[in-house]
Amino acid sequence: MAKTIKKKPVSNTIVLNKKAKHDFFIEEKYEAGVVLEGWEVKSLRAGKVQLRDSYVMVKDDEAFVIGCLITPLATASTHIHPDPQRTRKLLLHRKELNRLIGAIERKGYTLVVTALYWKHGKVKAELGMAKGKQAHDKRQTLKDKDWEREKQRTLKRGN
Repeated sequence: MAKTIKKKPVSNTIVLNKKAKHDFFIEEKYEAGVVLEGWEVKSLRAGKVQLRDSYVMVKDDEAFVIGCLITPLATASTHIHPDPQRTRKLLLHRKELNRLIGAIERKGYTLVVTALYWKHGKVKAELGMAKGKQAHDKRQTLKDKDWEREKQRTLKRGN
């Protein structure tokens, strides 16, 4: 009888923006492709990316990611001068883009990048349509989180 070897599940997530969930109420999520250069893809595979202060800006009926930091690898080509914080275009369907534009302009929402991940060999961005949290909302969220954690500990101990 042959033994079956269990493989670890491969995570497709490149990076998460945890600060976005702390600073915003995320109501809807969208998936968008990202236009990248070759050196950026190599840096993403190495995990050299930061989404902390990134947001999405809509200009001329196109969406762009601003503030996403992709650090170039030291082995990057000598004839390319990489810009780590360049503006990157997002690929969205026209209907989705129109819906996002309407929500941003009329309802006062903000678009933030909540995650980058691999899907069928392509880099996808998860966009969150978000409203900003006030300071008291952030405190309440932390209290709720602590209460849930304490509740789970109590249940695990058995009283």
